[in-house]
Amino acid sequence: MASPIAALDIGTTKTCALIGEITDAGTWRILGNGVVPSRGMRKGVVTDVKETALAIASAVEQAERVAGLAIESVYVGIAGAHIQGTNSRGVVAIHSTRGVTQDDVARALESAEAIAVPMNREIVHVIPRGFTLDGQDGVKDPLGMVGFRLEVEAHVVTGASASIQNLIKAVEAAGLKTTALVLEPLAASEAVLTPAEKEMGVVLVDIGGGTTDIAVFVDGSIWHTVILPTGGIHITNDLAVGLRAPFDAAEEIKLKYGHADPDQVLDTDLIDIAAFGEEGRRVVTRRHIAEIIHARAEEICQLILTEIQRLGYDRLLPAGVVLCGGTAELNGIKSVARQVLDLPVRVGAPRDLEGFADRVSSAAFATSVGLLQWGWQHQQSQANTAPRGRSRAGNPLAGLLGWVRGAVLPG
Repeated sequence: MASPIAALDIGTTKTCALIGEITDAGTWRILGNGVVPSRGMRKGVVTDVKETALAIASAVEQAERVAGLAIESVYVGIAGAHIQGTNSRGVVAIHSTRGVTQDDVARALESAEAIAVPMNREIVHVIPRGFTLDGQDGVKDPLGMVGFRLEVEAHVVTGASASIQNLIKAVEAAGLKTTALVLEPLAASEAVLTPAEKEMGVVLVDIGGGTTDIAVFVDGSIWHTVILPTGGIHITNDLAVGLRAPFDAAEEIKLKYGHADPDQVLDTDLIDIAAFGEEGRRVVTRRHIAEIIHARAEEICQLILTEIQRLGYDRLLPAGVVLCGGTAELNGIKSVARQVLDLPVRVGAPRDLEGFADRVSSAAFATSVGLLQWGWQHQQSQANTAPRGRSRAGNPLAGLLGWVRGAVLPG
């Protein structure tokens, strides 16, 4: 059995540390988890290294206590509006008559990586989407195939250097080492998407506290990623303003009585809420609460639709949309997404879990569980291939070709 893997999902509203191991049956055994409110984070970006480090240390301590073991390094999720994804192409000549080698694939990816990156940005991922060998496209894994010219279509993810380094510093300040940074929607996709969905065409939408992370998969490969600076915390803010209530009370209202579809809520349902003013309490209809939530939920879905249409894939995603993240559990969010996007919609939760599975089997923990899966694939490739490529974004092993290929491309 493989050694335990630790993952760290540092969101705007919660920080989750997860320790797990993969069983001989290929399922995940959750050994321990820790969840605490995030501190020093705004819209997925570190704004106070010291406060963020305290939250990380607290979450990790909880996970270690439950698991009964100490961890030294973690796979860390990264998001935030500073993240950008672009598609690139790399071409190399094949010199060996024995066929394409790992070194050839590595050179092709390095060629694809040679894009203009501003001084204040760093490359986080270079992910192969597919290969072309001597004009034959649609090649998923070229290793061992004979040819003279290898082309790779790659998805290159970059982030702001300052935001990346502040995230790494917060992890280090908590006494941990960052094994690798992983884009959060890519991690979440490992936990909730099926190979069939990726092959047919699907949009993963991770609606977190401060951001909405989008990843589009077509033909089994990543096609597009984008981070929108809007999430569940904005729904809470809307409720706090619209109901003239304290933020904590608005959050409680959202979780207890929230619904994103006013048509499914009765006008006669009355809710007694904490509010500002002399009385300190006020009665509102649940439908009014739903109308406030609906406006923001519809806006988030419209932003998602805009991204899909910008790609020209609004009618070419038969597998539809898979929602995850804490806000995906909000009542009525599926029906709003279905109406706005005009696509099949389901809520994705991590599958095939054992151990303390009940603690992390909801859509809110898709990224955390996906980070474990990504880490395991990383370890597998580390055992089978030699490291190549320079350090990227605090990710000294991001150049492992077996890792990125195995994590994204089927086969």
